Amino acid sequence: QKQCVASDVAVDSKGRAYVAIREWPYPDVTGGAVLVFDRDGKLLETWGEDLYTTPHGIWIGPDDEIFMTDSADHTVRKYAPSGELLMTLGVRGRPGAPGAPFNRPTRAVLSSSGEIFVGDGYGQNRVHRFTAKGEHITSWGEDGTGPGQFDLPHDVTVDADDNVYVMDRENNRCQVFDVNGAFIKEWPGVPGPNDAVIADDGLLHIATGHEGIHVMTLNGELVGKWNQHGEGPGQFRGYPHGIWVDSAGDVYVAEVGAENAVQKFARV
Repeated sequence: QKQCVASDVAVDSKGRAYVAIREWPYPDVTGGAVLVFDRDGKLLETWGEDLYTTPHGIWIGPDDEIFMTDSADHTVRKYAPSGELLMTLGVRGRPGAPGAPFNRPTRAVLSSSGEIFVGDGYGQNRVHRFTAKGEHITSWGEDGTGPGQFDLPHDVTVDADDNVYVMDRENNRCQVFDVNGAFIKEWPGVPGPNDAVIADDGLLHIATGHEGIHVMTLNGELVGKWNQHGEGPGQFRGYPHGIWVDSAGDVYVAEVGAENAVQKFARV
């Protein structure tokens, strides 16, 4: 049975939550949209119903520009807050050559200098780096379990010092690189990391597929984990797939495998 699920979530500077919706199971079917909610969960608008095949990852920059990764379409798209398309990376409907962008990319983010980093993805094990204008700089990664090798780089996140954190999902770890792709370190034992975001307090929040939310320092120290699977309030019926921490410290989690599942956890 096919159903729509929340693939990812991001929040802009005005507190509006953008939810990337795609059909399930993936990738057997395509179709999706973006839903926009206010802080109280009221639906404000929807868009993209005729734009996307499989919206997989969404990320919002400091200027509220929206980066959408359309996995089955092999593209990354940048939008203004108004919804105006500003840039498309990749060729719609066509995977890149082996090793080149893109083959079912997962998520795109910005560094502090405005460069674009993309996890890529379901079709190959690569990370790509672009200028702010979309010019390709470099790529790294290959199949495997060693340093600098990946088995599904499902998310990429960049800290204020431009260290690049790659959620190496099927290898159950996070790997850390410099912006040129040089390996720095790895954190093993992160079970099925799907998505990660660095909050304003400097802590890395990771949505894992198997153990709820992990909170780690940027040195790799686990400082907390919360909300396991279950049917109760605040528990996850599906698999945490997307995560965001807003400026107030509230945490938003998007689940796959659970219909209409976006949960918001207030900071206390």
